[in-house]
Amino acid sequence: MRNLDLSAHSELALARDLFLFSFYMRGMSFVDMANLRKGNVKNGYIVYARSKTKQTLTVKIEDCMQKIITSYEQQTIDDYLLPIYTAQNRENTSQLRNHNKRLKRISEMLKLEKPLSSYVSRHTWATLALRKGVPEEVISESMGHENETTTRIYLASLGQSVVDKANAEIIKLK
Repeated sequence: MRNLDLSAHSELALARDLFLFSFYMRGMSFVDMANLRKGNVKNGYIVYARSKTKQTLTVKIEDCMQKIITSYEQQTIDDYLLPIYTAQNRENTSQLRNHNKRLKRISEMLKLEKPLSSYVSRHTWATLALRKGVPEEVISESMGHENETTTRIYLASLGQSVVDKANAEIIKLK
């Protein structure tokens, strides 16, 4: 996805980059990305209050994140960090709908079985963290969940695919 040539489709390139930015930001929600301001950048970190829980999260800006921020800084309005809102539209629900439509088009271009959405970047980050052995409490804190119970519910859907994979491996052993 990162290397997909979208130079002829600027709106799709933005959707891809926002998806990646969300993933790099530990699965940051679309509304939180939309509301990021330049003032949220402090000493090499992005510090923001998660809209859903009001929990303050601090994320170190990695090179991949800075590259996205820098590449779009001329396209932002007011003091927003990313070009999600426009002068004509500062309503995040319609922007989210447009973003998800564009991600669906990217999914089709990539011939993915399941379409991408803003939620997929969050789920993917959690999935990969769990598979890398990151403890649930760290995943919970990283994602701004109010408690580990929320994280367990969130990660519950991972269980079936992990069990299915294990079963497939066992069946191969015969």
